[in-house]
Amino acid sequence: MSNDRRDSQERILYLLKTKGPLTAQVLAQKLEITAMGVRQHLKRLTEEGLVDHHDERAGVGRPARHWSLTSQGHARFPDSHGELTVALLDSVRRVFGAKGLDKLIDARTRETAKHYRERLEGKTGIEKRLATLAELRSAEGYMAEWRSSDDGSYVFIENHCPVCAAAQMCQGLCRSELEVFQQALGADWRVERFEHLLEGARRCAYRVSPA
Repeated sequence: MSNDRRDSQERILYLLKTKGPLTAQVLAQKLEITAMGVRQHLKRLTEEGLVDHHDERAGVGRPARHWSLTSQGHARFPDSHGELTVALLDSVRRVFGAKGLDKLIDARTRETAKHYRERLEGKTGIEKRLATLAELRSAEGYMAEWRSSDDGSYVFIENHCPVCAAAQMCQGLCRSELEVFQQALGADWRVERFEHLLEGARRCAYRVSPA
């Protein structure tokens, strides 16, 4: 397979990961190639078990076909040493008990919050702080982004969780991330999670609004 063809397929996977289900026409517009070319790529990705589709009817006419990642497709994006992390957390719980695991998570929360606060120091305005936080999280593999809302609030999105396996085993990790974001953005802003990967959503999303 040519590098150009594989590159286009990787971009399709990335778009489906970050944007959710999309039609071939929308993918073609974003990739600036023909819809026929996109369908050929999707056929190949389907054969590899990386994408699947469902049809949605909106009004009259033929239903629109929306493409999305399969579980195998999601697995193409890295889970940072997931099996090792799960094994270590399980060992901590068995050796030191639930309280010992909580202490470990609390220490991680404090260290991460301190690191983020240092990196956000001097960033005036919530938008600069969100942009910096998104850069930090993306560097850690979370594929983070943010956007403003018409009501004056903001949405902070993580399209991927590189520690998903560990979070499934120890949901205290998810609670700690919410605390870290709150500390990083400051007391003037309230952070609430409204989409959660572990509850069946395709991503984690947080609403950031004035406190």
